[in-house]
Amino acid sequence: MTRVCARKLSIVIICWNDLRVIRDCLHSIYAGTHGTDFEVIVCDNGSTDRSVQFIREQFPQVHIVENGANLGFAKGNNVGIRISSGEYVLILNPDTIIHNGSLDRWIEFADRNPKAGAFGCRVLNSDGSHQRAARPFPSVRTLWMAAVYASPLATISSFFRAGEYTGWSGNNERTIDWQSGCCILLRGNLLRQLGGFDEQFFYSKEEVDLCRRVWDSGYPILFTPSVTITHLGGQSVKRFPVRFVLEEYRSQYRYFYKHHGQRGARRSRYPTIAWLRVRQLGYGLLHAVRPTDLLKSRLDMYRIAVHWNKEVDPVRFVEHGEEPPSIWKTLPPVA
Repeated sequence: MTRVCARKLSIVIICWNDLRVIRDCLHSIYAGTHGTDFEVIVCDNGSTDRSVQFIREQFPQVHIVENGANLGFAKGNNVGIRISSGEYVLILNPDTIIHNGSLDRWIEFADRNPKAGAFGCRVLNSDGSHQRAARPFPSVRTLWMAAVYASPLATISSFFRAGEYTGWSGNNERTIDWQSGCCILLRGNLLRQLGGFDEQFFYSKEEVDLCRRVWDSGYPILFTPSVTITHLGGQSVKRFPVRFVLEEYRSQYRYFYKHHGQRGARRSRYPTIAWLRVRQLGYGLLHAVRPTDLLKSRLDMYRIAVHWNKEVDPVRFVEHGEEPPSIWKTLPPVA
């Protein structure tokens, strides 16, 4: 497919059975954007809930690309990125609400900072609280800090930082390592030069990897508090929680292998298992005192995740696709 005409902004939204949320997302874009020439591209990953039909009927101006199957976040978004025409490309989740005027202010901010390659913004939870969507890059050390609940000590020293900017609530402009894929704005030419998302990541770490490549290309990523969105979060994940948890670990090993080599991939497994074991212990004690179906489900998830991580060799998994086969056979497909 070819780009029809150049726009200031292309908004690429991945959709997978998101009928419940995508209406409000699209409405917020069209109702709240006033001075920016934009296009909306929805990449549908084989929805079966009438999402595509609804968008065609209610938002005929949207360019819909039907992928026909669940290609995952990276590959599904890349389809839209390839046909986008914008000077800027916004990767946006369907379970988001754009606050009035935010896209106009975001583009103005990006235009004022021509040396930056990508841009983050304030993200709120549905209750209005701050969602930590802008974060530092992960490392084996930050995994260990998270595993043993050491993050409160980060107020004393950044050594104890566990995957977030401690004490920061997105209230000032700054550089950030990466911004959540729920909403990240990138320069279109740079994004296309980088080839979009790395398609080895099916779910999780794809935006971390992309942001790292933006930085490696010599372009910083800037955050502005003048732009706000609300992110409901986890609409797809809730349908298959165990499968998506395992997909996160698969992506984690791919990320550490890609950016930290074989040693980094193998070393990242130990804090991962520790993180799971600590939470297994805590929730197990809670379930013993006051058992509930929700706690039992969580403990089942941890049990499966511990088994998978103990059995897998991260390097052989990344290099040859080898992993414990029995677990996946018991889970419903992401399709």
